[in-house]
Formats: sequence, C-alpha cells, structure tokens
Amino acid sequence: MNTARQGQFAGLGAAVLFGCSAPLVSTLTGAGSALSIAGLLYAGATLALLTVGLVRGTRAETPIRREDWPALAALTLLGGMVGPVALVLGLARLPAASSSLLLNLEAVFTLTIAVLLGREHLGRRGLVSALLTIVGAVVLSQGSLSGANALGGALIALATLAWGIDNNLSQRLSLRDPIQIATAKAAGASLPMLALALLLKHPFPPVTVTLALLGIGALGYGISIWLDLLALRDLGAAREAVLFSTAPFVGALFSVVVLRDSLSTPLLLAMGLMGAGVVLLLLEQHSHWHRHDPLRHAHRHRHDPRGADPHHEHDHAPEELLSLPSDRPFWHAHEHRHRELEHAHPHVSDAHHRHRH
Repeated sequence: MNTARQGQFAGLGAAVLFGCSAPLVSTLTGAGSALSIAGLLYAGATLALLTVGLVRGTRAETPIRREDWPALAALTLLGGMVGPVALVLGLARLPAASSSLLLNLEAVFTLTIAVLLGREHLGRRGLVSALLTIVGAVVLSQGSLSGANALGGALIALATLAWGIDNNLSQRLSLRDPIQIATAKAAGASLPMLALALLLKHPFPPVTVTLALLGIGALGYGISIWLDLLALRDLGAAREAVLFSTAPFVGALFSVVVLRDSLSTPLLLAMGLMGAGVVLLLLEQHSHWHRHDPLRHAHRHRHDPRGADPHHEHDHAPEELLSLPSDRPFWHAHEHRHRELEHAHPHVSDAHHRHRH
C-alpha cells in the first residue's frame, strides 16, 4: 500500500472516530463545566496515546526538536484548548445532529488556509470533491441553525476555525513522530484545563460520566488526532480536510442510529453527495512533470537500495549501512538532503511536493 493510500484510510478513520464523538459529548454537556469536560476529553486522549506509544515501542521517527516548540504550543492552545472548550459550549446549545453538521466548517477553514497560504494544490477533481462534501453539509444544516441556536453555531464556528489553523500547523510538524506530537498536544491541553477547572472550582462530572468522557476522548480525540497527523503527513492539509469533512455526516448518522434522532431526506441526500466526494478523491490521480528544489530535512522515509524511489536516493554514513539491509527497501529516519530532481509521477501536496502548477 503506498503512502497516499495509507493517508486516505488514516484520514477516514480519524473522521469516523471524531464524528461519533461529537454527538456523544453533546449528551454529557450538562454534567460539568465546559472546561472540566474538555480537560477530561484530552486526558483520555493522553492516556490512549501513551498506551499506543508503549505498545508500539521504539520506531524510526524524527523526534520533536527545539525549533518545533512554538508551533506545537500554538496548535496545543488553539486545537487543544480553544477548540474543545468552544465546542463543548456550542454543543450544549444545539441538537446533536445539527451541531455535528456545523463541524464541516473545519474543512472550509483548513482548505482555505492550505491553498491560499500553504501553497497546496487540489486540482479540478479535488476541488469538485471538496465542493460535494461541503454542499452535503449545507443540505443537512438547512433550517436547523437559527434563532436561539445562533450563539451555539458561532461557538462551534470558532472551534472549527481554531482547528483549521491547528490542522495547517500540524501539517508542518507531521514529519516529526506523530505519536509524540499528538501526546504532547493532548497532555499540554488537558493538564492546564483540568488545573484551571480545579482552581476556579468548576463542577466536575460524576464518576460514571468522567469514565465515559475519558473513553470518548481516548478514541475521538487521542486515536483520531494520531490518525489525522498520519493523513496530514501523507496527503497535505487540503486533501486531509476533504476526507475529514465526512466527520459531520458520520456524527449525524450516528445520532440517528444510536441516539435515535429522526432520519430525514436531507440526511440521505447528504450521504450521496459526501459519498461521491470521497470516492472522487480516492480515485484522484494527479500526475505531471515537476521540479524538486534542493531540500534538507529530517523525517521517517522509505529507502530503496534498488533505486525504485528517486525521492530518497541519498548517501548514508558507513556506520549506518552496517545495520541496514542492502537488498530490500527499509524505513528509517535521519537528516538527509534531497538533490535537485525533475520527473513525473502521481503525487499529492505532501512535504515533498509544494511546487508551482
């Protein structure tokens, strides 16, 4: 399986987990304050990510570096604190299905920032795919976000803007160890929020609800963040946003099946639109002649001694070669230099393909 396909499955997995979490959280918002609930969600995420890190063991990845900390602090503040608190406050003011639909604004913000500021390229098929998924969300949201729900809608819009910025910052850090990035973000968000909630004497949920929030956070935030970072690494922020935009539909469908919300014609129509958008993106083949400028960086990559991957044909120190196979491809991580290269092949807007079109 190539890296782009792996990124697509990771992105869809992240969308499913996060999409199911929003309606579940909306049923628990009255059990505590927004700050305590958001802190518990990210505490669950931290525990899950620490467990995954222990089970996975050591792996060839590039760890977080000193120069990464400002971006990591910004995405932790925006994506780990501002976003979740605004989401919990918004969920308390909107029906479960309607609030799930508004989460699609995250795709709009992520796409806009990625294409206009991040130099990512979607292409015609990618843009049509994004349009289909976003139109599906608009169809679902008709008539459900007016009057008394305006404040709830504004709060969820703030959360999605914070996550849109977070996604683009995370894409810049995705060449580092995704588990390490996700764990640092989750822990950096949960500990200050829980400490502040205790200091301000905010109400905490009862034990049973606390355990439920930890479980929801473990899957819907922890594992979802990890999978999302893998998708950002392999696809770029724009394509990840298209896949992740299916999360609101997953949440709406989950609300119908599990929470017994009513099934509507708009929901069925949105299913067709979003399904078509995702299939179109999965079938995308973007290929043309392009030029790679010289580049020096460090990340996990696949080296093929047979020369099948021209992106990572670089020299290794003699001591490195002693422990590496010489007759088959292998994965490892180290600082390396990309030479200038011109060729054509199918590609997406990952870290190696931010070229002009």
